[in-house]
Amino acid sequence: MKQSGLGKGNRLDSDRKGIISLPNSEWLIGQIRAIHAEIRAAVIGACEESSHGELSQVVDDGAGDTIYGVDRVSEQLLVELFEQKIAHKFPLVLIAEGLSGGKITLPPGTSETEAALRVIADPVDGTRCLMYQKRSAWILTGVAPNHGENTNLVDIDLAVQSEIPLVKQHLCDTLWAMRAKGAQGERFNRITGESQCLVVKPSTAADLAHGFCSISRFFSGGKDVLAAIDDEIIFGAGGVSRAGKAYAFEDQYLSTGGQLYELIMGHDRFIADVRPLLRTILLERGLVSGLCCHPYDVCTELIAREAGVLITNEAGNSLNAPLDLDSEVSWAGYANSKIRAILEPLLFSALRSRSMLT
Repeated sequence: MKQSGLGKGNRLDSDRKGIISLPNSEWLIGQIRAIHAEIRAAVIGACEESSHGELSQVVDDGAGDTIYGVDRVSEQLLVELFEQKIAHKFPLVLIAEGLSGGKITLPPGTSETEAALRVIADPVDGTRCLMYQKRSAWILTGVAPNHGENTNLVDIDLAVQSEIPLVKQHLCDTLWAMRAKGAQGERFNRITGESQCLVVKPSTAADLAHGFCSISRFFSGGKDVLAAIDDEIIFGAGGVSRAGKAYAFEDQYLSTGGQLYELIMGHDRFIADVRPLLRTILLERGLVSGLCCHPYDVCTELIAREAGVLITNEAGNSLNAPLDLDSEVSWAGYANSKIRAILEPLLFSALRSRSMLT
């Protein structure tokens, strides 16, 4: 697996602030939202009609993330809808799991050099939560001008993420953003078919007291290290809790899109996912690196940044992974600059003390 690094010549988001290089951005947002709505309806329908066992069957366990039955519902639709709604006007390279080689060009037969857009998508982010009807999943899409294989997360100029709710849930949210245009949101009522504007506002709290903050540790292997980092940051920020009290809380939302949503909506104040940095520690223990965050998981981080959330890589710089299925991404999200000023030095110190950051 490749890891997002800090090599010479990396492009930071500040270098492109205010630059919109995609044609017909408003039209693209509308088409992608329509695509998401159709995928959402199909996946909800499958959840209503199928058992947990059917949806959780493994259909592909090769390279990359495991593909479950519920994923197959959305993958075919993703290709069909992008071809129908967008590719006829703007030829594109579509990057997503479940595609042969991890990407296809649309319309079929288009060469990559002819494509105007490079689109990276995760049609169901949070599969494991959704297939057991534990928590919402998300449809994620990021769109960049096509710069070939060099196209990077920092090139994404517009993004959309749409909630796939539980069957018992009638409200679901969609968020979207264009670079330098801010973030917007809408809440859809599945019963009435009505939509209403959603206020997008990260937390303005100046510290972590009584708020949610988390170091992601979803799977076995290195959990003790990640939990120790979590404790170190919390104790450094707030001191040791009083007896019978809690300074802050955590929430292990098994969806990167869901984590970004929690930051965007002001529910969480800090989240960091540094699982790729465990590699050396795990090798010393005779273990291999497990499932990590990939570019398609975090392809809507533009929405968080446009909402005011501060998103960085493990070293405090912009995310700069290529738009592929393999690169491993470490990231941190801070609700505001005050939270970042408190927590970032503590995160750096915790990582360096464990030789996870040079």
